[in-house]
Amino acid sequence: MLTLSKPSSDPPHQRNEEIEGRRRVNIITSVVGPSQLYADQFLLFLYPHQPRYAVTYILQDGSKKTVYAKDGWNLLDLAHSNNIDLEGACEASLACSTCHVIMERPFYDKLAEPTDEENDMLDLAFGLTETSRLGCQVEMCKELDGMTIRIPSASRNIKNENMKK
Repeated sequence: MLTLSKPSSDPPHQRNEEIEGRRRVNIITSVVGPSQLYADQFLLFLYPHQPRYAVTYILQDGSKKTVYAKDGWNLLDLAHSNNIDLEGACEASLACSTCHVIMERPFYDKLAEPTDEENDMLDLAFGLTETSRLGCQVEMCKELDGMTIRIPSASRNIKNENMKK
């Protein structure tokens, strides 16, 4: 079992090295503590032999952030595990459109058609396009490796709108 420990007297750039099987693992423990690791980085560390897929999010302010996913991870959970602001008010139960993302056409065409339930929620989405999908319904796979998705500049959360009235 791998343990993360902080060296007591080593300088900040010192790396703690441990052996896991035949693979050497370098962990910067004096700069980044284990509680500050992003979830996807930690899971990739635990399961290094599974393939990982790059996803670049274009955020509301136009900046880009590239993160990595494993098979079956959805875009909403991937965003949340990397501190990307994608709301997901219904927690992936297909009851809202707050995890609406805009995909590039080549990657959109590789996905199965949205279900009727997803289309119903997409009808409520702010900034709907022909390549819009709900992030909670897009699961990562090899065919989606390298995709770029845009997070719309706003989202429509009907629950919060009703509470403000």
